[in-house]
Amino acid sequence: MKIAIIGTGNLGHSIAKGLIIDNAFTTLYLTKRNLESLEEFNGYTNVTITSDNVEAAKKSDILIFAVQPAHFEKVLAEITPYLTEKHVLISTVTGFSIPKIEGVVGENQFVIRAMPNTAIAVGKSMTCICSNTQGAKRIKISQAIFNRLGHTLIIPESQMQAATVICASGVAFWMRLIRATTQAAIQLGFDAEEAQELSMHTCEGAASLLIQTGNHPEEEIDKVTTPKGCTIEGLNEMEHKGLSSSLIQGMVASYNKISNIKKEQI
Repeated sequence: MKIAIIGTGNLGHSIAKGLIIDNAFTTLYLTKRNLESLEEFNGYTNVTITSDNVEAAKKSDILIFAVQPAHFEKVLAEITPYLTEKHVLISTVTGFSIPKIEGVVGENQFVIRAMPNTAIAVGKSMTCICSNTQGAKRIKISQAIFNRLGHTLIIPESQMQAATVICASGVAFWMRLIRATTQAAIQLGFDAEEAQELSMHTCEGAASLLIQTGNHPEEEIDKVTTPKGCTIEGLNEMEHKGLSSSLIQGMVASYNKISNIKKEQI
């Protein structure tokens, strides 16, 4: 696959790393106005870094856009004259709807929206995907790319804002939980490095159990809670202090914020 990442900032950088690690391209173009931050990619075979979006579009079939929302429309307008029937446009731009993309490039282009998270850099992204009518014919291409970099789920565009909160912002939420667990482990006697190691791998194990067994979280919780035991004591104390409600309220607050951002853009 001839792939270009238009706007290789934080997310684009992570996508590029994932693609390179998995060797998931024939050629890869990475664009950015300031190329200094992309110097680490210079040594890779068939990877080209450039500030020329048009050059990248002309020499690629799949264009992954990872620019800032405020710059996206200008970038689309810049490359639209050079788009052909072969191009598949994959936007990772938050809050920029498919109809708005079609308003610039036209309804006949293959347009797909993908919402990965930064875990794509290590091949563990949860990526949600939707498309326009034309894009549905190429959505398997998008799935093939992102399935090599984690896990994908096709959803309606109406759910993309919620998916952004759950999956993209969700990485930060889980990081904060791991940090809190690490702090507790330090208080209980472990040094900082050991505490983080315990927290990270316990989190990974819990998620892996659910992924591989398909069990409900409560089913796994029941396996480690015994009558009058320490686990249920800790869980109940966390719930008394609002663990679940705080998480839910925080995610709803994030969703409300992204909804307001979209209204302002409109």
